[in-house]
Amino acid sequence: MNRATASHVLDRVLVLEMVRVTEAAAIAASSWVGRGDNDAADAAAVEAMRVALNELPMDGTVVIGEGERDEAPMLYIGERVGSAPDSGPKIDIALDPLEGTTLTAHAGPNALAVLAIAENGCLLNAPDVYMQKLAIGPGYPEGTIDLRKSPADNVRSIAKAKGVEPNEIIACVLERDRHDCIIAELRALGCGIKLIPDGDVAGVIATADPDTGIDVYMGSGGAPEGVLAAAALRCVGGQIQGQLLFRNDDEVARARRWGIDDLDRVYTVNEMAKGDCIFAATGVTDGSLLRGVHKRGNKTTTESVVMRASTGTVRRVSTEYRDLEHRGL
Repeated sequence: MNRATASHVLDRVLVLEMVRVTEAAAIAASSWVGRGDNDAADAAAVEAMRVALNELPMDGTVVIGEGERDEAPMLYIGERVGSAPDSGPKIDIALDPLEGTTLTAHAGPNALAVLAIAENGCLLNAPDVYMQKLAIGPGYPEGTIDLRKSPADNVRSIAKAKGVEPNEIIACVLERDRHDCIIAELRALGCGIKLIPDGDVAGVIATADPDTGIDVYMGSGGAPEGVLAAAALRCVGGQIQGQLLFRNDDEVARARRWGIDDLDRVYTVNEMAKGDCIFAATGVTDGSLLRGVHKRGNKTTTESVVMRASTGTVRRVSTEYRDLEHRGL
């Protein structure tokens, strides 16, 4: 399918409709902020997102979701959503109704409801395993980053492209024991490091927002989240590379079930999210990317971002709802 046709397919599912879907999930999850219940927050977001998706005139298929069918009752991989099965535009959907369940439960920053859509076959069907990731924002020449090189070499390359010294580069890294070697190598260069407790989709996207001061994201996290982040960077001209990591034979078998034969492959942004795609996210808790859901009396406000690859547009959407309880939301 050519680019023009793909754009027409996504035109039929309006960009702002994607925001309404992530808003629904974020508002539902926000009721559980700070209540210490990860599962309840996630379940509320999943149910709300599924209801919103099923109101859209499309024939959608979840390719990145809550897990395989026997692991997830709703929004499982392969589930079809939308109000026009067989007759509506065929669209692949990658989603994380609540990216940052622990962040939400503990009222931490940067919890998001996240969604990406593309024409059929354009999103990497990544299994639920770890992925090593390396990402930068727009404006850098192709080849600036290389996942096969060391963190220090990549920082030097980014610094050279940016016209600064390596110790002026700021890296975002998930705070995990497995990243101790990366952190030590970066600190030996004198780099600044922003450690985040969770939410690596927000961490990757932060590289595309100059206001965050983050130049590069490094480290391993979920492969599904890598595809969602790739869709966002694809929309704004950023770069990301990812390589699947397997801890046991079961994870290798899972990857093969999803059609992945080259287990050592390093995927580029265009291989994880190609063609036209739309990315949308709504803040659940306040963060560096978006403000969270705020409720004051009968008013509920949300802040979202929606991006589109074919047009390169980035829209920030602030929404005010009144009397949500009377609407059943």
